[in-house]
Amino acid sequence: MIEEGSRSNKIMVEKRQLFMEMRAQNFDVIRLSTYRTACKLRFVQKRCNLHLVDVWNMIEAFRDNGLSTLDHSAEINVSRLETILSSIFYQLNKRLPTTHQINVEQSIGLLLNFMVATYDSEGHGKLTVFSMKSMLATMCGGKIVDKLRYIFSQISDSSGTMVFAKFDQFLREVLKLPTAVFEGPSFGYTEHSVRTCFPQQKKILLNTFLDVMMADPPPQCLVWLPLMHRLANVENVFHPVECSYCRSESMMGFRYRCQQCHGYQLCQNCFWRGHASGPHSNQHQMKEHSSWKSPAKKLSHAISKSLGCVPMGEPPHPVVPEAADRPQDPVHPLQPHPASSSMSDTVLLTAGPPTPTGSTLESPSRLDEEHRLIARYAARLAAEASNSTQSPPADLSFNFDANKQQRQLIAELENKNREILQEIQRLRLEHEQASQPTPEKAQQNPTLLAELRLLRHRKDELEKRMSALQESRRELMVQLEGLMRLLKDEEQKTAQSGGSPHSSPSHSASCTMPMPIRSTSAGSTPTHTPQDCLAGVGDDVLDAFSQGVPRNLRNDLLVAADSITNTMSSLVKELHSVDDGLEDDEVNVRNGRDKVSAQRHYGNRHSTPSF
Repeated sequence: MIEEGSRSNKIMVEKRQLFMEMRAQNFDVIRLSTYRTACKLRFVQKRCNLHLVDVWNMIEAFRDNGLSTLDHSAEINVSRLETILSSIFYQLNKRLPTTHQINVEQSIGLLLNFMVATYDSEGHGKLTVFSMKSMLATMCGGKIVDKLRYIFSQISDSSGTMVFAKFDQFLREVLKLPTAVFEGPSFGYTEHSVRTCFPQQKKILLNTFLDVMMADPPPQCLVWLPLMHRLANVENVFHPVECSYCRSESMMGFRYRCQQCHGYQLCQNCFWRGHASGPHSNQHQMKEHSSWKSPAKKLSHAISKSLGCVPMGEPPHPVVPEAADRPQDPVHPLQPHPASSSMSDTVLLTAGPPTPTGSTLESPSRLDEEHRLIARYAARLAAEASNSTQSPPADLSFNFDANKQQRQLIAELENKNREILQEIQRLRLEHEQASQPTPEKAQQNPTLLAELRLLRHRKDELEKRMSALQESRRELMVQLEGLMRLLKDEEQKTAQSGGSPHSSPSHSASCTMPMPIRSTSAGSTPTHTPQDCLAGVGDDVLDAFSQGVPRNLRNDLLVAADSITNTMSSLVKELHSVDDGLEDDEVNVRNGRDKVSAQRHYGNRHSTPSF
């Protein structure tokens, strides 16, 4: 009794600690309930270190603790729940490098108290297995599509069809999370929640379930779930744009652009709090941006799109082949295995758990560990198959089928292992990028800030130069067309009069041909002589007019047009390289200084384009 009393007092103290820390973040000033709920649950996720535990690691923990064989309605006491959480966080620390270790005891205490406060408000000291699975699978890290596929495996029958009663039970459990952070009036459970998600469908398969859950917008009762994942993805996104309200020179997180007020942009803090200035109103439609593209990249994207080089958009989730008659099919990995109960967590047999970001710093022995994991899973599958079938050894046909299934499963696991290794490589690159200095550190140094401004100024000059060259190209093309028409007219007049082509066509052309609008040298005055009219046009055209007998200039003019196009292409490449250098130099200004000098040298050599 004394131990139980001390445990309850400890739970109350740590429960107050978590909610007091959340209240100190002042999330209640956010005017939109969706953002407010997502921010609160994201805070709880990070404070309890659940964002470091991938969904596949969580499913593996369920299996290791024997939860896969328990019925959803079975109850577990607080002591066993604490044991399960201990195994989850201690395994997490084994995967993390020594420099990124977490406080396991504190994480266990905070998460245990939050779960008890959420799912055991009456103080019975017990939680159902389904409540614990729903909460941990929703609040852990990982991709939202993987979470939804696992949840579907828990609420579907053996044929791969969703059971509405189980989905209703899932909504009851998962909607207790917004209620626990005092957002129950906006996202509490109602009896009509199921029908609001699936108003017309009667038979719900996996792809239909994913389409509805990941739609834009998602079901109203679960709109905070995808937003919480978007918040996690944009926490470190930098936007080099000034906020139109708070005048902050940089934005972190989301960026919001007004669709009615030109150039009016707000950072996420100002938008969430309903700030507005000038003609802008909170009633205007705002577009949410989770990334930043410079004008040069937008121009490159527009050119690539016009040339048909931009790939088509990917679907919101990979389409899974429907295999209702074969729930154990490897291509349908979230269907329950027939060797266990209908609610078993056999998903890890076809999709091994990826490693968190911190584990990318481990040694290359990770490859051997992955192969040993595959072999262990294959041995476990063989043992389960032999125990479930109880077939005599003389049945050679069955043994052949079992071996074939095992080989298929091993091949599937090897494919998944290759995907995991690719993901490890991607995470290693992200870790290396994250370990480099951020633009915020550069702003603290005036010298670095001056270098960044110089680079931006150089980029603006190149953009203006590109615009001027585009206008010059258009004008020169008009002049080239005029030259072609004049040449044809002179040839026709010469043919009609029977005169010599050496008579004086150049004087007539110099009087009627349009003069160049721009000159490459400052202070030059255009005249009406043929050579001045052809100044800057190109060697091919000059050679054509300097010969005694006029040749066919159509090919020469086309060559000159191609020269103009090549010059524009080289300028676009230079502008793109300067923009990439600007992004790199925001990370390392010293490298940017060398790139600026190179670009200046390149600009001096090519300041006057040769057509």
